[in-house]
Amino acid sequence: MIRNHSTIFLFSLFCWLTAKAQQEGFVPYDNKVYEIGSVRVTGNAHTDAGAIIGISGLRTGQKIAVPGPEIPNAIRSLFRQRLFNQIDIQLEPLEAGGFGLVIAVEEKPRYSTHSYRGIRKSAHEELNVIVSNHLPRNAVFTEEVREAIIRSIEKHYMDKGYYDARVGIEEIPDEKRVNSVKLVISVERGDRVRIASIEFEGNQQVSDRKLRKQMKDTRRKGRLFGKSKFEEGLYEADKDKLIAYYNKEGFRNAILLSDTVWRDDQGDLRIRIDLFEGNRFYFRNIAIKGNSLYSDQHIRNVLGIQRGDVYNLELLQKRLSFSNDGRDVSSLYMDEGHLFFRAEPVETGVENDSVDLLIRITEGPPATIDRVVITGNDRTHEHVIRRELRTRPGQKFSRSDIIRSQRAVMALGYFNPESLDIQTPVNPKRGTVDIEYLVEERPSDQLELSAGWSAFGLIGTLGVVFNNFSTRNFFKKESWSPLPQGDGQKLSLRAQTNGRYYQSYNFSFTEPWLGGKRPTSLTLGGIYSKIDNSAYSSSSLGSLGILRFSGALGTQLKWPDDNFAVSSSANVEQIRLRNYVGFRAGDTDVKDGDFYNLFLKTTFLRSTVSDPLFPRSGSRLSLTMQLTPPYSLFRPNWNPDSASVSERYRLVEYHKWRIDGDWYLNLTGKLVLAFNARLGILGYYKKALGTPPFERFVVGGDGLNNQSFTVTGRDIFALRGYEVEEVKAKSIEEYSFKNLTEDATIFSKYTLELRYPLSLNPSATMYASLWAQGGNSWNSFREFSPFQLKRSVGAGLRIFLPMFGLLGFDYGIGFDKPWIDPKTTTWKDYAKFSIILGFEPE
Repeated sequence: MIRNHSTIFLFSLFCWLTAKAQQEGFVPYDNKVYEIGSVRVTGNAHTDAGAIIGISGLRTGQKIAVPGPEIPNAIRSLFRQRLFNQIDIQLEPLEAGGFGLVIAVEEKPRYSTHSYRGIRKSAHEELNVIVSNHLPRNAVFTEEVREAIIRSIEKHYMDKGYYDARVGIEEIPDEKRVNSVKLVISVERGDRVRIASIEFEGNQQVSDRKLRKQMKDTRRKGRLFGKSKFEEGLYEADKDKLIAYYNKEGFRNAILLSDTVWRDDQGDLRIRIDLFEGNRFYFRNIAIKGNSLYSDQHIRNVLGIQRGDVYNLELLQKRLSFSNDGRDVSSLYMDEGHLFFRAEPVETGVENDSVDLLIRITEGPPATIDRVVITGNDRTHEHVIRRELRTRPGQKFSRSDIIRSQRAVMALGYFNPESLDIQTPVNPKRGTVDIEYLVEERPSDQLELSAGWSAFGLIGTLGVVFNNFSTRNFFKKESWSPLPQGDGQKLSLRAQTNGRYYQSYNFSFTEPWLGGKRPTSLTLGGIYSKIDNSAYSSSSLGSLGILRFSGALGTQLKWPDDNFAVSSSANVEQIRLRNYVGFRAGDTDVKDGDFYNLFLKTTFLRSTVSDPLFPRSGSRLSLTMQLTPPYSLFRPNWNPDSASVSERYRLVEYHKWRIDGDWYLNLTGKLVLAFNARLGILGYYKKALGTPPFERFVVGGDGLNNQSFTVTGRDIFALRGYEVEEVKAKSIEEYSFKNLTEDATIFSKYTLELRYPLSLNPSATMYASLWAQGGNSWNSFREFSPFQLKRSVGAGLRIFLPMFGLLGFDYGIGFDKPWIDPKTTTWKDYAKFSIILGFEPE
């Protein structure tokens, strides 16, 4: 009965399709063989008709049976592309006779654009990458694509610790495009899943606390610093760190037996790790084989591993291959050209808790440098970089020369230190090596454009520093972009004024390689500065004018090592005072006269600092002596007390000494510890004359106090948290402007600073700091007390913008201000906020 009903249904369907086909002009299927006269496609808005016909396998001239296998096969082939919701193939009569095929398709909707719901805009960029990986523009949006996008976004959030994240996708027809949809991706991120506990089983020798400390990226909740989150990849890496730590402590057989991660009733994660520690092992006998260039004892001294030391294979590998402190065997060989050196430690015996080792050394032949290639320097001329390199074609390969060359290139300040790369492709057959320096230019010029307010009004500053200038190309129009550059010369121009009252102009030019053959620098400079109090109807305060010209030569030394450099300058300076109040020597005010300061200045410097913007390691030490002719010693019978003040100091005489030191230590990761010390002494040749009123030291403020501005015959040193008067005053009774006009002849200053970089991008280098500082100044050796310091602590921020120089902020709290009474003051009285523009004060 059922079979009869089915037969009737199929017969009725066949009759209906036949009638409909005849009505629409198509030919019904009638068990004949047809030759295809043409094939055309309808309904395709996005898919190429030729591609559809090609995939169907139907072609003009082909003979097909209707019904037969050809048309069903064509439909199946097209459906496999997952581009269509419906496919229909019909025969149609042709006007010229014969029959053609019509492939009618209904395309699936195409993706046009997408948006998000439930998440912040800052997260869109990461999710856009995920969506574009699965769904290019104009691609077909299928259920498979939907599920793939949902899974990928949920995994993205699970990797960040959001295990309850849920994602949904809503399709909305795009009214502006045919058969297209817009996607609205809804994200419910939920709360980050925290780790409630990390437990260990089987650890007898190492505490849970030390083990948790090794898992730096898998932390429990409740910690003061560091977020608690669980990321699968980081967790796997942390498990490897546990075993690495055990191996480092001598547990060579330690293994991780199993680990379990589950969620508790509160939704937090709990972790249990089962460990097998084994015994602690120690080094016993270390034999060395294959060495001819260095003796066994020499290699053992470099290794620094003694019999009975804890068995630490990681330390052994560092001492053999590469150690940050340069204490490794490979440095010995590679500095002698043995680039193909290899050292392989092999355990030759294990007895109880002792391990015997054999270090097999393959020295290999010395390698010679073939080519030295520099790429990436699109502004700096190649000879500027090449002259800083210690690696030259034909020389014996040396790893220390490469390290020194890298530091020298970074010290130029023209290139991004984060992307500087050195490749050493080797040709073993020829025994040569190429050295390729890959640099990335960064802006090095500076523009100082600032304004500040003083007691005398608004002060404007305009300064430019071109650190990579080129005088050779000055008259070549095609080299200007915007100025001729690329030869490593330095040109500095600066003007500062607030109108008639104060004006200052300075100029300097430096050629770092005079003659182009040796690193001998030539610097020429000039300064003119003027302060005129009559501009404010205060003619009783007079005026000050300073004119200075200088020329300096500097060169790199080879002894004691080539980190040393020396520079010497000759300086001619005129100081003109006209009833100007501000200079004092002892109890004598120096107000009028023309004074001439002719001096030689020599600085001995040793520097191993590479990156000048954010040093991470190395040191910079300098000794500076500044000497004038001892005029008074040439006049033994001259009595200074019998001369007028202007005549007494007309020819300024003194000897001046400065010691400066900066040390940088990379503590961990990006955290850097910086320490610097400053000490200065101004002395005299003749006791009866004493020290002059000029060239003294001023400590306090932001380094550019309102009274002295930038150049007034003084050395100015910032002391964060204090004004100048608060440093000069030794007691509350002295805290008065009229009693503090004499500047110091001795000063010292110390700074300890923790620095953390927020951005090392060449377009904006930024770091934050916590610091402690102490400094003071004295007027004689009798008063000098190196530990009697004005102390302060605080926090700061430094931002270096290539075209605008330095922008800095400091908030300091001074503990030793002379006028503060602890009983009546608050913490705000101790605090001082400073802004730094242009250049870092000393």
